[in-house]
Amino acid sequence: MARSLPPLNWFRSFEAAARHLNFTAAAEELGLTQSAISQQVRSLETRFGVQLFERKARGLSITDDGRKLLPQVGAALEILGAASSTFDAGPTEQLLTIATSVSVAQWILAPRIDAFLANYPDLRVRFLSTVWPDEFKASIADVEIRFGAEKQVGHNALRLGPDYLVAISKEPLDGLEGQRLIETVGTSMSWQNWSAAHCMQQTLVPSLYTDSFGLALELASKGQGVALTSSLLAAGALAKGELFQIGDAVLVNPEGYFLAIDENVKAAGAFRDWLLDAIAA
Repeated sequence: MARSLPPLNWFRSFEAAARHLNFTAAAEELGLTQSAISQQVRSLETRFGVQLFERKARGLSITDDGRKLLPQVGAALEILGAASSTFDAGPTEQLLTIATSVSVAQWILAPRIDAFLANYPDLRVRFLSTVWPDEFKASIADVEIRFGAEKQVGHNALRLGPDYLVAISKEPLDGLEGQRLIETVGTSMSWQNWSAAHCMQQTLVPSLYTDSFGLALELASKGQGVALTSSLLAAGALAKGELFQIGDAVLVNPEGYFLAIDENVKAAGAFRDWLLDAIAA
């Protein structure tokens, strides 16, 4: 059986870090945190059994193995970008294109989109699943809902909220003792921050890790543990009693979901106004 390839995200993080020779600069370009870039590069090094960078106080130095890998990864990413652009036809008449993450599409839009379409029966909606900032740049979308810190999401983007980090489970719980914890990597806050913020003597250690708040919430909804995740994503399920917040404590979330629209598209403005009202409700 052929060995599976490492995730594409690992290669993107490596390629960006190799161009900048700096994890922080790579993180700003890709809309991730420095720790996420470092972790993904480390995962790629572990997978290949080689060191791709030498970590130095003032930046990175690429190794011989890294130099050998870089041109092949760069060429592959260019080919994938060219292939994707072939199929990006862009918006057409009476078609509203929304670029967003699977997390937002599943937990915020899917339960509510029928209410929007009821007001616009002649409108068709196309969802584009996007994660990386360059995917937003490449897509021709009327509405973009991006995740990241405010400085990463671009100008004229409105943060959706309120949005905090909350502990979510399938059943009501009195506390976290003895519970399996679920954490999302690549974000600034963690269960360790939760422990410190609530003056807990013991640091909370997760045993399940995901790459998105939405997946963490999905695992919690299946009874797989307690997720530290976005209150914005969980709001609908919490209101319906499908999920439960543990306690009243929250963490301020430096990252969040930001909405940007093409102001020249009337339907995009209508969608923005509808979504803001739906979240407020």
